[in-house]
Amino acid sequence: MTEILQTAPPSAASAAPTTSPPAPAPGALTRRPGRWIDGWDPEDTAQWEREGRRVARRNLNWSIFAEFLGFVVWQLWSIVAVALPAAGFQLTTSEIFWLISIPSLVGATLRIPYSFLVPIFGGRNWTIVSAGLLLVPAVMLAVTVSNPDTPFWVLVLAAALAGFGGGNFASSMSNITFFYPQREKGWALGLNAAGGNLGAAVAQFTVPVVITIGAGATLNLPVAGWIWVPFILLAMFGAWRYMDNLANAKADLSGSAAALKEPHLWLLALLYIGTFGSFIGFASVFPKLIADQFPEFSTIGVLGATVSLAFLGALVGSLARPYGGRLSDRFGGARITMVAFAAMAVITLAVLATLPLGSFWVFLGLFLLLFATAGVGNGSTYRMVPIVFAMRSAHGAGDVSTQRKAAAALGLISAIGAYGGFLIPQALNLSFQATGGYAAAFTGFVAGYLVLLAVTWAVYVRPRHLREQKI
Repeated sequence: MTEILQTAPPSAASAAPTTSPPAPAPGALTRRPGRWIDGWDPEDTAQWEREGRRVARRNLNWSIFAEFLGFVVWQLWSIVAVALPAAGFQLTTSEIFWLISIPSLVGATLRIPYSFLVPIFGGRNWTIVSAGLLLVPAVMLAVTVSNPDTPFWVLVLAAALAGFGGGNFASSMSNITFFYPQREKGWALGLNAAGGNLGAAVAQFTVPVVITIGAGATLNLPVAGWIWVPFILLAMFGAWRYMDNLANAKADLSGSAAALKEPHLWLLALLYIGTFGSFIGFASVFPKLIADQFPEFSTIGVLGATVSLAFLGALVGSLARPYGGRLSDRFGGARITMVAFAAMAVITLAVLATLPLGSFWVFLGLFLLLFATAGVGNGSTYRMVPIVFAMRSAHGAGDVSTQRKAAAALGLISAIGAYGGFLIPQALNLSFQATGGYAAAFTGFVAGYLVLLAVTWAVYVRPRHLREQKI
């Protein structure tokens, strides 16, 4: 047909100029101003190998950095709150627990709207905005902790603003899920989440150091906020210069509404409370637990500064998370999640049994194991989401695209799961207020992990057709 058109005499119609651009080659990407990309399809192997992998990796790298800073800001109060009494603030144990837990409450709530904003504004555009919002809590912290006479309600407000950092996770994970093919989502999402989670460890390591260097007999608490401002500005520039918006990332309200109707969304969110909620909850409260149970190990002097070993928990949990995704790619997310809950129950029981011994190193070792298993469970539970929704779609569960529902579900599940970061500190707070110790809370955690283990086995492991699919 092409040869006939080339040799035939030109007609009036064929000679007329046309304004339609030539059709792009199959699998080709087209770019528009504002770093928008059309035609993105990571399941197209040729496109993926030709240029897709490179583009996805670049976006993942800057997404990790921005999310890392989000976790840093989110977790600043976990260590600053514990240091406030030494800086002259008159606070009760309950008030300190509230300053530790309120960022998680706000961050979990913000994850719900954040999960909708990538499709509306574009992943690159929203990363610039969400990173910029981190300047508000960083500066607010620096201002409020500079004066020991700051009212408690102002401290609560400043801690609540740190929830901006918690919201970043939902939009970042929702964005990255569009960039990677199904076969590589587990590892990519695991890296994105682990890179973000590392922010908790870095915050808990860095803050005790910077507030004591050159401070003499006092603590230079405002530095805990100011130090992150240049890094936040760098993240904004990097997102503006190097990230992309995907035109087909359209998880609209119909996709979210369809996801909310899925009973598996609520089951998976419950599991995520147990895994990620445990990680972020224990990460937030670990400095406080060490200060209460082993005050002599709360900080360790190193070259004129102090270091808190609490950062090791968040570090171990963060590094373990991508391996949860990778193990799930091989053995199935449900199996790995079930093993994680079993291990978490046993380890928490061991913590409960060994607390009366008063051994810090046993306490620390068991908690590091608990963080590691929670990190693995984070990755495996999150990996289950797109597979479960793909199977539901294959069985005729609605007409909204699987990718849109899965992207919406990832954001919503991350939001619900993050409430564990509020529940765990508050459970420990209630236990302390009622009994003067934490044994009652740990007993409740053991029971919760056993229930979640049973749910995982009954719903996602026991049915034969799900075992064969390695859910």
